[in-house]
Amino acid sequence: MTQLITALTIGALINASLAGGHAADLAISGDSRIVPAGAKLETLWEDGGFTEGAAAGPDGCIYFSDFAQPFESGPARVMKFDPKTKKITVHCPDSGMGNGLMFTRDGRLIGCCASPLGGHRALVEFLPDGSVTPIVSKFEGKRLNSPNDLVIDRKGRVYFSDPKYVGPEKLELDRFNLFRLDPDGTLQVATQAIDKPNGVMLSPDQKTLYVAETDNGSATADLDKEPATPGRMTLNAFVVNDDGSLGAKTVLHNFGNETGVDGMTVDKEGHIYAAVRSQSRFGIVVFDPFGHELAYIQTPILPTNCVFGRNDQQKTLYVTAGSGLYRINLGITGHHAALVKD
Repeated sequence: MTQLITALTIGALINASLAGGHAADLAISGDSRIVPAGAKLETLWEDGGFTEGAAAGPDGCIYFSDFAQPFESGPARVMKFDPKTKKITVHCPDSGMGNGLMFTRDGRLIGCCASPLGGHRALVEFLPDGSVTPIVSKFEGKRLNSPNDLVIDRKGRVYFSDPKYVGPEKLELDRFNLFRLDPDGTLQVATQAIDKPNGVMLSPDQKTLYVAETDNGSATADLDKEPATPGRMTLNAFVVNDDGSLGAKTVLHNFGNETGVDGMTVDKEGHIYAAVRSQSRFGIVVFDPFGHELAYIQTPILPTNCVFGRNDQQKTLYVTAGSGLYRINLGITGHHAALVKD
């Protein structure tokens, strides 16, 4: 490849420009049961390039993706934050463009690897020693586009999005799919009702799948030659049938002409915590299952994802945004879809 794309450029093309602000003076408002009085967003680390895909491990640590900035200094990697020591270390030094991350019931770290700069373009497993093992990289004999985000249910089924936002790699598939990978290895399209899927998450009862439709109109990094025409920016809910198939779609929130949701998570009561990247009002927006806003947590920069901690951190929400990792103590316990019991 003749030209490297820096992590900052990737962030910009995914729908971002950096925005100023400090965690100490950010707007936090809404239902006091969710955001208690005095709750503040704490800065944990701001030395990354472009952070994504926060996941809570059984060890209580928070794992997240970091696209190193600039790429000349190293490849994309998976980082680990230990709440006990407040130290951040490198878990996987070369993730193959790892993006969304999530742990299975038995503690395996599964991730989506994107396409740019020789990324794996696959659903993978990150092993404890930091190595990467591909799980699936093709559908009907064709390379996946650029796997982005995932959620794993209690039966081990993996729903993952496969859009493409940046990179010169040629597409082999004719659309951006939301896939379902079953435990027996069967891969199928979960729905075609979304033009460009991004973040995915399950409700606590696993009867609803939430899907962010974040269509910025781009499929390559070369937007100078052909300006993007944005499409739908919506947060959607699908009925999940007993066999894992999806039923009817309901649009919970339409962001109109502004950028919508990247990643998201839920709490035990079923509230949706969405990383909203709208330029006029970005941050973590908390919705009820019907799409009504309940709370708002401004971030110092455009957010990408969020996850609740585990063990003694179950009421702590961790947020990836810009080059950093942040957290805030909330009033409701978080939920982790792959676990039988939280």
